[in-house]
Amino acid sequence: MPFIIRLIQNLEMSENLSVRELESSDIELIAQYWADADGSFLRSIGVEMSKLPTKEIFMQNLQAQLNEPLEKKKSFCLVWLLDGKPIGHCNTNPTVFGEYAYMHLHIWNIDSRKKGMGEKLLQLTLPFFFDTLQLKTVYSEPYALNAAPNKTFKKVGFEYLRQYVTTPGTLNFQQPVKRWELTREEYKRKKK
Repeated sequence: MPFIIRLIQNLEMSENLSVRELESSDIELIAQYWADADGSFLRSIGVEMSKLPTKEIFMQNLQAQLNEPLEKKKSFCLVWLLDGKPIGHCNTNPTVFGEYAYMHLHIWNIDSRKKGMGEKLLQLTLPFFFDTLQLKTVYSEPYALNAAPNKTFKKVGFEYLRQYVTTPGTLNFQQPVKRWELTREEYKRKKK
């Protein structure tokens, strides 16, 4: 595809992308994403199928998160939208208000993946984390073999720290991860 057509498509797409905080109406969509996800896809993002809670438990956990006061949230969720319709979410877990959080990125529909939206959505997401949660540092530790988030963090300006083996979350199997970091100072500098 010619460069100018790709450029125009990217500009049109970026105007239609937005981010907002989790609402009650989003809870079932997120739980359904996990319940419907193909096993090979989940493995490709580092998820251990046997660790997935039921859809009902996911919904209960998300509702509990929504009801927590901001300063006490251990997880904070934003919904990603294209043309006003939810297409994914980005959450922090764990989260220590005013200090740091670990970020996770999810585009739900396979047709919306690998289209360059992640970079723009992440740029729209960061103000919520640094301003709303008053974070000093945002980290992410995606599965090292999952190229998409690793490319996205690099493009947005996260610093690559290291690769190591760990079990990065309650839903994951032990795996190599790449640790990325963005500090508040670096975020402000890049924003200018």
